[in-house]
Amino acid sequence: MRILRTIPEVRAAIREARVGGATIGLVPTMGAFHDGHLSLMRAARAASDLVVVSLFVNPTQFGANEDLSAYPRDEARDAALAEAAGVDILFAPAPSEIYPEGFATNIHVAGLTDVLDGASRGAHHFDGVATVVTKLFGIVRPDTAYFGQKDAQQVLVVRRVVRDLDLDVRIVACPIVREADGLAMSSRNVYLDPAARVQATALNRALDAGAAVFEAG
Repeated sequence: MRILRTIPEVRAAIREARVGGATIGLVPTMGAFHDGHLSLMRAARAASDLVVVSLFVNPTQFGANEDLSAYPRDEARDAALAEAAGVDILFAPAPSEIYPEGFATNIHVAGLTDVLDGASRGAHHFDGVATVVTKLFGIVRPDTAYFGQKDAQQVLVVRRVVRDLDLDVRIVACPIVREADGLAMSSRNVYLDPAARVQATALNRALDAGAAVFEAG
């Protein structure tokens, strides 16, 4: 596996692979890998000739009082896990590589981003997601990109960007991977103390209960 830091390096690697007719799979991430991330990498590996994973904690999707500085980071661990999952290229750029001085473009998806996470975190969150994902699509030019169903609203936003901007990439949403207690795997689960961890499983338990009632008629 190669760890690349710059956009020209990634583009050169992609051009080389395309000459041989390779298909490209992209898994965009912010690192702190867990089994949910690895399931996306394995899906990409099964369907693509070249698998690219981006590892970039995107500052533009964090608000002023959010956890950008505290977000878990361990590139060496992530690189080892990615390599074991069969990843070919780990793209780990510096923020200045993605957002050079004078960067002034922002992608906003109206409607979809005004509710749920967008309402609670602010419009900047999905604007940041849409902008960085569009940049990654332009850099890597993947045939297919893989996202987790855990971030359902994010998947909808990305699909709308692809549709509205006529981007030539297929979006695959992979199933949620859960902990033994039913909590969806997330890099931010490390923030939960034991009491909050129990509370955090309430949504999945409620969904399971509702499904059981429905199936029982």
